[in-house]
Amino acid sequence: MEERRLFATEQVGGRAVYRFHAVTVFVGICLVLYYRATHVPAGSGAGRAAWLGMLAAELWLAFYWVITQAVRWSPVRRRTFKDRLAARYGERLPCVDIFVCTADPKSEPPSLVIATVLSVMAYNYPAEKLSVYLSDDGGSILTFYALWEASAFAQHWLPFCKRYNIQPRSPAAYFSDSEKPHDLHILKEWSFIKGLYEAMTERIDSAAMSGEVPEQIRVKHKGFSEWNTGITSKDHQPIVQILINGKDSNAVDSEANVLPTLVYMAREKRPQYHHNFKAGAMNALIRVSSVISNSPIIMNVDCDMYSNNSDSIIDALCFFLDEEKGQKIGFVQYPQNYNNMTKNNIYGNSLNVINQVELSGLDSVGGPLYIGTGCFHRREILCGRRFAEGYKEDWDRRIKGKTQQSIDQIEETAKSLATCAYEQNTQWGNEIGVKYGCPVEDVITGLAIHCRGWESVYMNPPRAAFLGVGPTTLAQTILQHKRWSEGNFSIFLSKYCPFFFGHGKISLRHQMGYLTYGLWAPNSLPTLYYVTIPSLGLLKGTLLFPEITSRWIIPFIYISLVKNVYSLYEALLSGDTLRGWWNGQRMWMVKRITSYLYGVIDTIRKLLGLSMMGFVVTSKVSDEDESKRYEQEIMEFGTSSPEHVIISTIALLNLVCMVGGLSQTMTGVGHMPLNVFFIQVILCGLLVIINIPVYEAMFLRKDRGSIPLSVTLAATGFVTFALMVPII
Repeated sequence: MEERRLFATEQVGGRAVYRFHAVTVFVGICLVLYYRATHVPAGSGAGRAAWLGMLAAELWLAFYWVITQAVRWSPVRRRTFKDRLAARYGERLPCVDIFVCTADPKSEPPSLVIATVLSVMAYNYPAEKLSVYLSDDGGSILTFYALWEASAFAQHWLPFCKRYNIQPRSPAAYFSDSEKPHDLHILKEWSFIKGLYEAMTERIDSAAMSGEVPEQIRVKHKGFSEWNTGITSKDHQPIVQILINGKDSNAVDSEANVLPTLVYMAREKRPQYHHNFKAGAMNALIRVSSVISNSPIIMNVDCDMYSNNSDSIIDALCFFLDEEKGQKIGFVQYPQNYNNMTKNNIYGNSLNVINQVELSGLDSVGGPLYIGTGCFHRREILCGRRFAEGYKEDWDRRIKGKTQQSIDQIEETAKSLATCAYEQNTQWGNEIGVKYGCPVEDVITGLAIHCRGWESVYMNPPRAAFLGVGPTTLAQTILQHKRWSEGNFSIFLSKYCPFFFGHGKISLRHQMGYLTYGLWAPNSLPTLYYVTIPSLGLLKGTLLFPEITSRWIIPFIYISLVKNVYSLYEALLSGDTLRGWWNGQRMWMVKRITSYLYGVIDTIRKLLGLSMMGFVVTSKVSDEDESKRYEQEIMEFGTSSPEHVIISTIALLNLVCMVGGLSQTMTGVGHMPLNVFFIQVILCGLLVIINIPVYEAMFLRKDRGSIPLSVTLAATGFVTFALMVPII
């Protein structure tokens, strides 16, 4: 029976060592909390209040640590058998619809978008079974023009990819990374294709720079006429254009092979209708694709996440088509990897530990979250189907459902499904499709799928399936994590809280796995407390930890050492460098006191009706100076944002407390000697060391990415206020 399986599940090794580590850390945590509860200072002064605040912070951090054990206790790895799939199914492989989403041609340049589109058109999969849809939520003629150019270039690009089995199949990534081939015959074709690509991108970028498509181009395809009415990105009719019809015998590449179907969609937008951001675009794509291709498998990917592995579809199908366990698998999730990370991961954006450890851990308790990109779904589950024993997918239904409608008729029908009013008085966005009302619509949709009885699978092949563009500035990083933390926290505070919505539907460990991310935001409060109050205590002579001669110092030191050593081990094992891990520790603090703090504040404001939900696209574009500093791993500040004020204030506060506290301790002025404040000195010192790049940006650097004087002055004012007010 094992020989018939299309995939294998393997336990990750080293669990006995990890579990011993976890048990001893848990004992240490219990001892720390016992010490806090039994050594509360007498009286009612600021010192007692600060101590109780430390107890509250440590109680929360202990609770969160227990929650995170769900994703580390028993991680698994998946391995597929692609040769068995091909031998067993052959021509009976199911059709696949691929959704690519873009929203703003300024933040997501059209040339970047079409590189992703071309990469997913070139999968090692029968082209007649592939349909690629680009959802343009910006409704931009520039994006449509880029896709029209790509439809012509694909006639040469796809056969070139398959003839030489090149990787990756994004032309932008391939030509930027590959060297000239030595074989003269191949070199000639390589140079020809590269020339075509560069000429195409030059035309696209020129149009993007000018903001308009040349008139001589607009007459070459009927789709350009959709923009004759002076439409805007927020006020336009539905647009659906089939640029390549895979059912048409004339839709072939330069070698007369069938091309995948290629469709452009911009759903209708009107000021009086809420468009529900990316979730609304996804639901429109589900409906539009149902009348064009209606494939039983849907894959969606963000426009900046190109396909890096041409076998990803085959790998995903090994799970869906497995005869023993495939029927219960609702979606297959690939990790989100970036190709533009610096060597030492300056902004902590590599997601290596999440990808290598946490999602593998979730895979053992019911499946990973749906993260919104690089995911293969059964169409039926996106349409609300519940799992039932005996369920059997009809993989051939698209073939049986072929119609003889003309392209114009199909486009008109599809447009009617992409109107603003279509979803009124329906269950779209609730029981059907991607869910509305949450900034992280993907996570809440995945949770609902799991609660309907389906499982998911995490596939992390040796060659990354998708590579994208990660944030390259501190501001972009803070914005992205604010959106993620805010969205996940809003789920926790909604009726979809995993502990309530998932009760009796998914396992307790699966619920805890979801809360690992759902509770990112509230972690900001104990972290903010921990990076300020002990340091102020050092300066003002308030003891908040056991002295070095006390046996109670042992659990504090043990937890700190063991957790950080294991964190370093996880990071190194996941591909980070030692310096990369250290940068990650800095960004762990920075994100908690900025992104996650704002996530808490904005979520509460929305719950109180003081603000509306928004969605800001993270820019994929940086200027030349920013890019240069990013490559040199120099932190980017440059603006007078409130987030930068918070970072600077915390850094400056710890520096002042360190200098002031040590000078008083060394001279014996004001309070007890150094050994009494050992832990507070170490904690404050580590915070000073970790903030060295902030001090450099504040006092030493003169480039445009340094901290503005206004931020330094504001931080100085807040520190002065903190020192004057009797907080502790």
